[in-house]
Parts: sequence; structure tokens; C-alpha cells
Amino acid sequence: MDDPRPITVLIADDHPLIRAGLAALIGVEPALQLVGEAGDAVAAVEHYLRLRPDVMLVDLNMPGGGGVEAIRKIRAIVPDARIVILTTYDGDEDVHRGLLAGASAYLLKQSGLDEVVQCVRQVAANRRYLAPGLAEKLAGRVDANRLSRRELEILAHLSAGMSNKLIARTENIGVGTVKYHVNNILSKLNVSCRTEAACVAARRGLIHAY
Repeated sequence: MDDPRPITVLIADDHPLIRAGLAALIGVEPALQLVGEAGDAVAAVEHYLRLRPDVMLVDLNMPGGGGVEAIRKIRAIVPDARIVILTTYDGDEDVHRGLLAGASAYLLKQSGLDEVVQCVRQVAANRRYLAPGLAEKLAGRVDANRLSRRELEILAHLSAGMSNKLIARTENIGVGTVKYHVNNILSKLNVSCRTEAACVAARRGLIHAY
């Protein structure tokens, strides 16, 4: 009996060394076959729609709109697209956004080679996969206390060290409005100061979540 058809894989990552490493991994795995590479989100969508791989590996942080936007565009056209997010970001908001966009799996770049292959196999078989520890983070995410889009924007500014006056000028709103949003942010994140808020935002992936 002939061997089954290998799982075709598309890599989307803006770092050439990451792409080269993944390509080498796929090249020595008989069950996998590399069919293409993309270095930005626009190319990721174009290559996926042209090549129709069984599984796509995509980074979150890429030029051209980012991995989440690429996933949304692909899934809008191919609802059953099987996509694995492979990234360094492990915040609960990052995981939530990726899965909400339609990813079948969320894997961290520090994962071992065996885990990457196992994940691709599971996703190709139409199963979901979460890197160890991420399920617990996702379960601890509190939807009731989610920040609004405006609060996320303010949080990004204060995390960059901007004063209330500078945030007000940048967003074209009053200083009092900024103070109101900052107080809401501190309350929702259960922190007492701007520095703590910035630390929580970085840890959970909130700063780039909007």
C-alpha cells in the first residue's frame, strides 16, 4: 500500500531565520511537505488562497496587518482553513484574539520540534491544539472586565510613558476624559498605579490587542 499523502504546509513569518528553521524541520519530516513561504500578512493571504495548503503556520506580529488579520481574511473565504499560530506572544489576550479569529491551534516558538510536528498533525486531522499552560491562562481571562477599545488605546499611551496631557492632545480629547479612562483601566486591571497597569498590559498582551 502506498504511503498516505503528506500534509502540505505554508509558513508565514517575517523572520527569514524562523522560516529557514521551520523549512528545515518540515524537510526532514516525511509526513509533511512545504509548499510555500510568506514574509508578511498580505503575502500570507495571497499564498494561502493560491496554494490551499492543509495547514498554515503563521506568526502574530508581521508587516501588512499582522497574523490575526490574515487569519480573518483567509477564514472569510475558506471557513474550514486550518491555521496554526506560531509566535512568541503568550498573553491571554493574544491567545483569545488568535482563536477568535479562527486559528485551530496556538503554539509558542520555544516549542520543541516534536511538538510542532504533533500540532500540525492534529490540526490537519481537524483537531485543536494549545501549547501547554495556555489553556489555563485562557481560562483565567475575565470577559466581564475587558477593556473597551478606547481604554486599550489609552493604556497603550500610558504604557509608553505619556502624560495625561500628552494623551489628551494625541487623542484630541479632554484631560478629564483621559483621567476618567485611566481610573477605569486601573480598576479593571485591579492595579493601583500606571506602572503596574503597564506591566499587566505587557504580560497579558493587552497593548497590541486592539
